Amino acid sequence: MPRIITDFLDEAVKAVPQKIAFVEEKRSVTYEQLRSEAYRIAMPVITEGLRKKPVAIYLDKSIFCISAMLAVAYSGNFYSVIDTQMPTERIEKIFETLEPQSVITDKKHLDKVKTFYDGKNIIVVDEPDSSAISEEVIEDCKSKILETDVLYVLFTSGSTGIPKGVVTPHRAVTNYIIALTDAYKINENTVIGNQIPFYFVMSVLDIFGCIAKRAQTYIIPKSKFMFPGYLVKYLHDNKINLLSWVPSALCMIANTDAFSVADLSHIKTVIFGGEVMPIKQLKAWQKAIPDAIYINGYGSTEITDGCTYYIVNREFNENDILPIGIPFANSDVIVIDEDGKPITEGVGELCIRSDSMTYGYYKDPKKTSEVYIQNPINDCYPEIVYRMGDLVRFNKYGELEYVGRKDFQIKHMGRRIELGEIEANISGIEGIAENCCVYDSEQKRIVLFYTGMIDEDCLIKEIRNKLVDYMQPKKFMKLTVMPHNQNGKIDRKLLVSQLNDKE
Repeated sequence: MPRIITDFLDEAVKAVPQKIAFVEEKRSVTYEQLRSEAYRIAMPVITEGLRKKPVAIYLDKSIFCISAMLAVAYSGNFYSVIDTQMPTERIEKIFETLEPQSVITDKKHLDKVKTFYDGKNIIVVDEPDSSAISEEVIEDCKSKILETDVLYVLFTSGSTGIPKGVVTPHRAVTNYIIALTDAYKINENTVIGNQIPFYFVMSVLDIFGCIAKRAQTYIIPKSKFMFPGYLVKYLHDNKINLLSWVPSALCMIANTDAFSVADLSHIKTVIFGGEVMPIKQLKAWQKAIPDAIYINGYGSTEITDGCTYYIVNREFNENDILPIGIPFANSDVIVIDEDGKPITEGVGELCIRSDSMTYGYYKDPKKTSEVYIQNPINDCYPEIVYRMGDLVRFNKYGELEYVGRKDFQIKHMGRRIELGEIEANISGIEGIAENCCVYDSEQKRIVLFYTGMIDEDCLIKEIRNKLVDYMQPKKFMKLTVMPHNQNGKIDRKLLVSQLNDKE
């Protein structure tokens, strides 16, 4: 049983040292080469005398980035992967909180790092390193790491504008990976096509899930996602058989005729998460690859990515809600009402208790205490559960259904309305590619941003057939391209900021 995350790699090296683990555009590495590279990067971290300290990783999505993560883990410290496309101002806010004791980067980004980090401990991964690797030193470091020690701090957006650092221990990740790979039946024959950025929690499957099962991951070049046809051919040429992508990336293919470019029947599993998957685009994938298994994964950074999943096993209409399913092994769900009381009927907020739960927010005990709370159905001993901030309900099959975010819930015309419910209905309209609803609090109206071939008059008519009056958008903004953030999700904040500009 793995104790810390690097145990997965050590076991893989013993079993399949020469198997290719990760492939990118310019190179690939075997499991043995991956560990050697991690050891090489770990040595200067260790010789700096750091232990249980934060180390920032400022690298593009690459094999070097994976090696750096593992290197920090081997050294007994914890890492934060920083998005290289992030504005310097946001990086400075993260560094102000994190106070990294070292930064791992490459020659390409070295000058940029020096603009926001004035520390002396900068490790450049692609420069020759004269320091010898000492397996004895690394083994000594490993022996001192507890499974409860922190593996990484992953920064997510905060409602106050200050990024929140989610503190995640080794134990949470190893427990989650074991449950995840078992539920998704990942094995040594799995070939993963990576779309997710490495600073986004969903990437733990592509990285650590791959290593745990001695599988193989292709780091798909970002340029491929600009051209759906080239992307489909890439999946075909490399015989990729598992995708774990955000729905926006899957919809990009589904909204074109890219399926005709190449045969994708070798794809066995398609997992989507991070946002709601529209039924219409799901059906397009099912039609193109009918023998694949489709899985709706649901979770958050605070519980190490996933807590529930649903294997699609029945037909859905385009305006149906796709369930988020049942908990992973060693996870449990509790639904509470506005008074914090558990309920089994109606809509309530989802709480999770799990062995993959994180510790809270880095240097922010106040915010931590607001959402990491005492189990509302246990008053006998301390037991922390995480309040997801998501509204859910149980369907007739006993499966959870996602209704929407609490912060996407609005009160309009005297009624509580979930913007996610409006979006789900609109996504089923023929001619709609993507859509996003935001609330204009000044004008007291729901605004719909959308892309697609449908004209506004037809769209209004269809919406009137699907939604009651108080849920109907009153302002329609057709876009050429829907904006997405670095995680691939629709950029709601940007759309909200454009409300006044679109008048």
